[in-house]
Amino acid sequence: MKPSLNQFLSHKTAKLRLLIWLTLIAITLATGLVLWQGGARVQSDILAMLPKVSESPMTQRAMAQVEQQLANRIYLGFISDNEQSAIDAAKTAMAKLKQPSKDGTQVSHRESAFIDISSADMAQAEALNRYYFNHRFQLLTDEQQQLLERGQWQQLTQATLEKLYNAFSYANSDLLSHDPLLLYPDNLIALAPSQQLSVKQGVLLKTIAPKVLNQSPQFAAIVMAKGRDSAFNPNAQQLQLSALTAAFDAVKQQDSDIEIIKAGALFHATAATDNAKKEVSTIGLISLLGVIALVWFAFRSFRPLTIALVTVSSSFLFAVVTTTAVFGELHLLTLVFGTSLIGISIDYCFHYYCERLNHPSHSSDRVIQQIFIAISLALLTSVIAYSAIGLAPFPGMQQVAIFCASGLVGAYLTLLLAYPTLAARPLRDGNRALDYASRYQGFMLSLMPTVPRKRLLLAVGTCMFIIIGFTQLTANDDIRQLQHTPADIQAEEDELRTLLSGGTDNQFLLVTADSEQQVTDELAQLEPLLKQAKQDNLIGNHLSLSRFLPSQSAQERHYQLQGQIYREYLDEILARLGLDPSIKGALVEQYQAAKGNFITADNLLNHAAGESFKPLWLSPQEGETGYGAIVLLGGITQLEALTQHFDALPHVELVDKVGDISTVMGHYRQITLGLLALALLIAGIIFTFRFGVRLAAVVVAVPALSALLTLACLGVSNNPLTLFHALALILVFGIGIDYSLFFAESKQQTRGVMMAVFMSAMSTLLAFGLLAFSQTPAINAFGLTLLLGIGFTFLLSPFIQIFTRKSNDVD
Repeated sequence: MKPSLNQFLSHKTAKLRLLIWLTLIAITLATGLVLWQGGARVQSDILAMLPKVSESPMTQRAMAQVEQQLANRIYLGFISDNEQSAIDAAKTAMAKLKQPSKDGTQVSHRESAFIDISSADMAQAEALNRYYFNHRFQLLTDEQQQLLERGQWQQLTQATLEKLYNAFSYANSDLLSHDPLLLYPDNLIALAPSQQLSVKQGVLLKTIAPKVLNQSPQFAAIVMAKGRDSAFNPNAQQLQLSALTAAFDAVKQQDSDIEIIKAGALFHATAATDNAKKEVSTIGLISLLGVIALVWFAFRSFRPLTIALVTVSSSFLFAVVTTTAVFGELHLLTLVFGTSLIGISIDYCFHYYCERLNHPSHSSDRVIQQIFIAISLALLTSVIAYSAIGLAPFPGMQQVAIFCASGLVGAYLTLLLAYPTLAARPLRDGNRALDYASRYQGFMLSLMPTVPRKRLLLAVGTCMFIIIGFTQLTANDDIRQLQHTPADIQAEEDELRTLLSGGTDNQFLLVTADSEQQVTDELAQLEPLLKQAKQDNLIGNHLSLSRFLPSQSAQERHYQLQGQIYREYLDEILARLGLDPSIKGALVEQYQAAKGNFITADNLLNHAAGESFKPLWLSPQEGETGYGAIVLLGGITQLEALTQHFDALPHVELVDKVGDISTVMGHYRQITLGLLALALLIAGIIFTFRFGVRLAAVVVAVPALSALLTLACLGVSNNPLTLFHALALILVFGIGIDYSLFFAESKQQTRGVMMAVFMSAMSTLLAFGLLAFSQTPAINAFGLTLLLGIGFTFLLSPFIQIFTRKSNDVD
């Protein structure tokens, strides 16, 4: 150690270092308070941690519009044996949801928690009628078009007569004076998407067929709403849940037999938030209690426990403030992963006190000088490991990297600056604990075969296990593993999606072209393929602008075909229908005035009739030239087959953000494993300058073999490899190599090191072992990998003494 550094770590500077440490703590606290008062917050949105997928500007805009349309929407179903009861329940719920919301403290807000609360949108239907009636000469159904193309206008006349004499006919004199063959009503009906929902009293209804013979059907009334704020905002969650609870209570008071089902991101986000909070508190508390028990077991004193708590607290303070300063927020997932920092930052405390136990006559300053190189190398390798995690394309994982790296720096500075004063008092006799550690190490070393043949068999057996595990190892990069959904919530959502004929999925079709007319032409060509996909059970439903925005060529064709009616056969048609011949002039005039009156994207979307269709259209923005249209899909059953279904259309792209992100995850999983190999190589080079090539290779081999054994165990246990397993392996290296370092630095004096490594490993296993029991698959994968990896490293690290000791005696 350099003289200047040795002088800085001497007893003479202890008070100065404590003052520096207290100043750092005060500055960090003040910075944290400023950040939180300035708007920093805890982020619970699972989407905020997803990687950013590189897409074209048009695709990015399309994804943003779809997300905006689908985000924060909830769907409610009120099921009853009585149709009117279901309708009444829906009306009661809608009325209640429109009232100003209350939070958990019963404080009323000026606005309701939800907007766009509706069932069947009657205003939209009226707006559609007003708009399309003015364009009736550009509209024909497929059947009407075919009849006119064949010159069979007489059949249209016959159909009109049947409607006129039907008791339930919607025909009246005003409609007949504008549309004598009643073509328009059929076109208006054709605009409605095909579905099995009916409308009664302004409420969407679905009749549920009985599951058992001789049982009456049930009726489900559907209500839709959109949260005023993000469903992933904890405060908004509380307001929306309170509003829903009040609405459900009102419904139940009205009819206690009503069954209520619900779906939407709100319920998934709430479950994720509650689960994350529960796991943070549970894992953090049990981990902390475990650390307390370990410290008391080893030192039989509250002073080391107090110092341990100071170390952990300062570590978390540095971690939280640094992460918040860098990102402006703190993700709940970061806190869940960050609870493992307890088991890592405490390592410095363990190594310090175990070294003091092993050398009770040494002062605190001398102990720090003795372990300085080892803890500095340990910090360096851990920061390298966390930096590798930070290269992942996940803001959440980047936060974990910053959180844990800065937390370890905080623990390291606490050891160097505060321990000489705060932990200066000597410990009680700890020979019993040190003897236990020495016996354990002796037992482990005795397991190593001394006969070369047996060592070869052990090596071959280990290699065979690794090979077998690797042959069974698979990969799964689906981002759905990021979030755990309780079975009851998923069951309700599946039931409601069935009622809505599949609902709307996150995947959609994007149609692009150079002009508006080309886009509408592409939509028209796409429609038959969509109908075929539905017949093939590839999708349950779709929503396309082709129904509401026919191509200009189709509109022109429809206008010309209707010329048969208004130019050639109008007299005969009026006579057959018994209509007053005097209306002929006005009809011809209306027809001629409609020439060129095309339905365009601009006039439709700027009309009340097209307000809800705006998210489905993409006009060129500044610097762009192309147009686009979005086709929403629902009830997708076979995504890969659906993708191939549209291969023949070069201007149609199936946008699958989930699939794209999953592909990115797979890519970065491979990169992360490559970074692990690179980190091992860099560490080996660094250690070569300290230990020489042979011992440096042994130090690096311990975490490397642990990683291989961990992967083999995952393969044998049929756990698919994910990015989170790979990220955890980086930490296996970063944490586990510390054990190798301390054994390599200790040479023959390993009794104190063995005790410190034992306590460090137990605390780390406790923290990460608890993560392995998380209900969130991503966290579970992270914890399980570390549980296995650190366990193997702990078992293997004592064997380094074989390469460091000069005799068989262990101090």
